[in-house]
Amino acid sequence: MSSSSGDSEQQPWWTRLSNALMALCLAVMALAVFINVVLRYGFGSGIAASEELSRLLFVWMVFIGATAAYPRGEHMAFTSLLLPLRKRPMVLKAMTLLIRVAVVLACVLLAWGAWQQVVVGLGSQSVVLGYSSALLPLPAFLSAVAIGLMALWQLLRGQALDLGHEAEVE
Repeated sequence: MSSSSGDSEQQPWWTRLSNALMALCLAVMALAVFINVVLRYGFGSGIAASEELSRLLFVWMVFIGATAAYPRGEHMAFTSLLLPLRKRPMVLKAMTLLIRVAVVLACVLLAWGAWQQVVVGLGSQSVVLGYSSALLPLPAFLSAVAIGLMALWQLLRGQALDLGHEAEVE
C-alpha cells in the first residue's frame, strides 16, 4: 500500500497518532544507536543509556503497532482455513464467535500477567536511566486491554470476520 497525504486525511485520528508514535520511537532509537556506534568506533567510548533507551522504545513501538494493527485486521491469521465455511453461514458464525472469545481470553491472560509485572516493576528502577521498571511491561498491559476491548466490542456486535483477502491466499 502506498501512503499519500490524501490517505492520511482519511485515516482515523488513532491511526495517525499510533503511526506518529511508532515513527518517533523508531527515529529516537535510530539516532541513539547511530550516535553510540559513532562514539564507540570513532572515540572508544559510548553512551550507556543508548541501549537501555532503545530497548524501552522498541518494546513500546511493538505494542503500539500490535494495537494499531488489530482493528485493521493486520494480525497474522489463518482465515483462509475458514473460506470453505462461507457456504455454511451457521458454522462460520460459530467459528467467528469461538475466535472472538479466544482473542478476549488471550487478552485477559496477557493483561493479567503484564499487570503483575507492572506491579513488580514499580519497586525497581532501570540501571542506567533510572526510569521505573514498570514501564517495560506497561505497554503489554495497555495493548492487551485495548485489543481485548476491541475484540469484545466485535463479539457483542456480532461482527463477521473479514474474509475479503482471498486474493492473498496462495
